[in-house]
Amino acid sequence: MSRAYRDACGTAHSLDLIGERWALLIMRELLLGPRRFGDLRADLPGLSANVLTQRLEGLEASGIVRRRRLPLPAAIQVYELTEWGLEAEPIILALGRWGARSPIHDPSMPLSAVSMMLSLRAMFDPEHAEGISVRIAFRLRADLYFASIRDRILIAGHGRSAATDAIVSGSPGAIVGVIYGLQRLEDAEKTGTVEISGDRAAFAEFCVPFDLPPKACPGGAAGG
Repeated sequence: MSRAYRDACGTAHSLDLIGERWALLIMRELLLGPRRFGDLRADLPGLSANVLTQRLEGLEASGIVRRRRLPLPAAIQVYELTEWGLEAEPIILALGRWGARSPIHDPSMPLSAVSMMLSLRAMFDPEHAEGISVRIAFRLRADLYFASIRDRILIAGHGRSAATDAIVSGSPGAIVGVIYGLQRLEDAEKTGTVEISGDRAAFAEFCVPFDLPPKACPGGAAGG
């Protein structure tokens, strides 16, 4: 920590640990489970292999990330957050929601699959989920994710779901654009960025409790 703040405040020490460029985004990509080095490179395209190696080594030395080898037949090395590292999820979700209020935030920028699923966790409003009970599968690039709403609780993660009402395929950015009402589903389907099979009404119902937060006014006062 040659560039440490040397400040007793817990916030300052947190920045000592994860304040380097890319560190927090690497943690974000690990929140839904273990990832291979190549997976992290693919979903953080602006990050070089050399810097990724450095950041992983730093996070591992700090006790935030650990390496392990999956059992046979996979037998591959993966990186995952430690139990302490996983405690950062509420912080990362809160940062995502806070950052989305920026007047210059551009929701049309590229988005990773994990970012999309965490965005759903961050933007979910249980007050608008009364009476909704749906299960949606997402096919994002070559991987599967799931999200379900029941009893005003959202469960969203990586992997297959036992049963689904609809399957939504496409780019993460285009799908969340539909979910947040930035684009109509019909328009996204016409351009081929989103495809849906199954119960379309169930997917429409799924979208109800999600919305981007109001933008902050440039002058400092809150606004819509």
